[in-house]
Formats: sequence, C-alpha cells, structure tokens
Amino acid sequence: MTNDICIGVLELQGDFLEHEAMLKQCGVKTTPVKEKQHLQHIDGLVIPGGESTTMGRLLVEFDMLETIQKLGRQGLPIFGTCAGCILLAKDIVGRPTQTRLELMNITVDRNAYGPQTESFETQVYSPQFRDKPLHAVLIRAPAIVKVGQGVQVLACKGAQGEHPILVQEGNLLASTFHPELTDDKRVHMHFLDIVKGYKSSATKKQ
Repeated sequence: MTNDICIGVLELQGDFLEHEAMLKQCGVKTTPVKEKQHLQHIDGLVIPGGESTTMGRLLVEFDMLETIQKLGRQGLPIFGTCAGCILLAKDIVGRPTQTRLELMNITVDRNAYGPQTESFETQVYSPQFRDKPLHAVLIRAPAIVKVGQGVQVLACKGAQGEHPILVQEGNLLASTFHPELTDDKRVHMHFLDIVKGYKSSATKKQ
C-alpha cells in the first residue's frame, strides 16, 4: 500500500512540481520541504533537478544540509535527479569544495554532456526494468564517472552500457536524467519500493 506514505519534495529550486505530480500519479502524498522542520515525519525525500550550486547554498542558508546528511545516514530514502544526483555524490570532478551532501559513493562530472542547447533524449537499457527501455531526458546532465563499493548500477547508456545514469546505494537513489519529465512511473515506483522497505523495517524496530 502507498496511501500511508508521505514523500517530502525539496522546494528550494528546480523542477519540484513535476516530481510532485509524478508521485501523486503513483498514489502517494507529497509535502513541500522548504525549512528544516519540514523534514520531520516524512518517509522519503526527493531532491529535484535544478542548479546544484544554488541548491547547496540554500541548504546551508536554511540550515538543512546537516539534517539531511544525518537522516540519509540513518537510512531515510532519498532520491536525487540531475542536480540532486550531484548533491548526493561524494566527489565532484574539478569542484572539491562545492557544498554537497556526500552521501553516495559516486563521483560525478557536472554538465558532462554540454550546455542546455545540447541536452538530449535517448532510450536506455536497464537491467532493473527489463520490460521496456527507459526514456531518458538529459538536461545539462552530470555524468557518473566513478561508482564505488556498495553502489548498484540500475541503468546505463552507451553502446556497451558503459555510462551509469541510475544508481542505488542502500536507500539512496540517484539519476542523471529526469524521469519526472516523462510519463514512465517506473523509476519513481522503484523509489517507493525502497520507501516501503524502510517503513516496514522501522515499524519492526518499534
């Protein structure tokens, strides 16, 4: 059941409205996250696409960075797309001091596919979603250039599937593309499966 799930969507900047619309199509409640207190009583958090430097600065300004880091390390499911993926990464090529959450054992290269005018859409193979390819919308997308221990590659692009674009580490999910800009709910549904597992585990511990 998904009707008892509430997903927080970070609403500091970026395409949060599209994530909220997709999650509602998936049958779950959403709540805006604009302040630290909004992080209470959520079952998962979505960090949308946008501008990662701006979002990182705002997370500090609104005193949410350390709280999200703590929640992520405690197991709260977090799903980051594009800029959200950058914020989740442990390392960013050429930007060692950029503010980020550093929760996932991945290295990303910002704007690896060029400026917005060179953004593109493509069909990608996914061992996680075998029924049909994922339609990936990449807008000034980062590239995941290194995947560390404990990270599972769920989807990749390239002739040999050499470029990861969807990865998972525990309850953390990161995508370099924008599934919220398509009508394909599978990536968000996968995140909700992670959330269900988290809620079930938390309930058993009580």
